[in-house]
Amino acid sequence: MKASPSLLPLLRSRMQGELLALVLLHPDREYSITELAEACGVTPTAVLREVERLTRGGILEDRRVGRSRLVKARTDTPLYRPLSDLIAVTFGPMPLLTEALSGLAGVSEAYIYGSWAARYSGEPGPPPGDVDVLVVGSPDPDALFDLAERVSRRLGREVNVHRISPESWAASTTDPFITSVRERPLTQLNLNQETR
Repeated sequence: MKASPSLLPLLRSRMQGELLALVLLHPDREYSITELAEACGVTPTAVLREVERLTRGGILEDRRVGRSRLVKARTDTPLYRPLSDLIAVTFGPMPLLTEALSGLAGVSEAYIYGSWAARYSGEPGPPPGDVDVLVVGSPDPDALFDLAERVSRRLGREVNVHRISPESWAASTTDPFITSVRERPLTQLNLNQETR
């Protein structure tokens, strides 16, 4: 049996955490099974099994439109608020940062590094106190700061953003910061993925 995720050992799998983060943190949006599978990097069958469990448990709701099955968060239960808060502080950085950075001009790539990326990759340890983000590109520094503040409020933890140029990121370098980031777990944000 696969180990439970280090970010939230209460969950069965990382896919379950990713699915819950995407759906619970965007409660006004409906997702198709295919969209969820693509976002989580798994098969539609795996997502369908998880959606059926979560629907039976009253966490998600679904409806059929033609041959498609659309899924969204159930916000009318006592579970919604505490569960969405818990998911936000554990699995929330990926969908929320992806959404925020996808809309910011000048961002070429973005990665989460540090303790959050280590827990996401399965390294055991205490819950991360903050989220470290590396932004490759030339976005406006003020817009990047405002974005980090907004996401920090939603996550309930500090988001630290470090910006570097695409040339610095692509080059072989002895820069201690870039070297340390590359040697530890990195989680790339899929900025082409639609999350809204």
